[in-house]
Amino acid sequence: MSGVIQATFMNQRSFVIPLPAIGDAYQGGFFAGQISTTANSIATHNLVVGPVSSAQSLSKQWKTANTSTSGTSSEIDGPTNSSNMNNASHPAAEFCEGLSIGGFSDWYMPAINELEVCYYNLKPTTTNNSASAQSGTNDNAVPSQSGAYSSGTPAQTSATNFKDTGTEDFDAAFYWSSTEYYSTKGWFKSFSNGFETFGYKNNSYRVRAIRRVAV
Repeated sequence: MSGVIQATFMNQRSFVIPLPAIGDAYQGGFFAGQISTTANSIATHNLVVGPVSSAQSLSKQWKTANTSTSGTSSEIDGPTNSSNMNNASHPAAEFCEGLSIGGFSDWYMPAINELEVCYYNLKPTTTNNSASAQSGTNDNAVPSQSGAYSSGTPAQTSATNFKDTGTEDFDAAFYWSSTEYYSTKGWFKSFSNGFETFGYKNNSYRVRAIRRVAV
């Protein structure tokens, strides 16, 4: 993915800073792509995936009880979802919120559309993708994605460290998002084939913290 960050100084002169390549070291972790919180394909934030050694847990519950959690319904506002779950009743979010990595302490549990961008750009395997429409559609991606995945798109990432033979790859397994589906269930995503679905909150799946940097 190509793009630029524009910096403007007091004298109003500006220049552009090239974005890192997908998977390159960036801002305490690794560059995972861009999102548009306004869903208009104009980037508002760069996503940063935390290092697998410190920002990933192999088994966390979304919540210890299958009950509603207010303020967790957003498909794109991971920081707010995650902040509203920063307590012992929500082990996955509490894990992410408690991290301090690379001098940054604003890590959080990604919302489902943020998690989808991570899958699209950092897919670890060559497995065919799910053709479910809900698994590919993402108005907050940059560029936006208006329909289901094809079997071969997205392809396995070109970022060597994030392939399934690399050191920073997502596992071909389920990862929780911070987005509540229903009072008793939360959204999660398969990093094997991209399938998105929902499960009871007291189930234990993987979680990986991210942070965002305003463009």
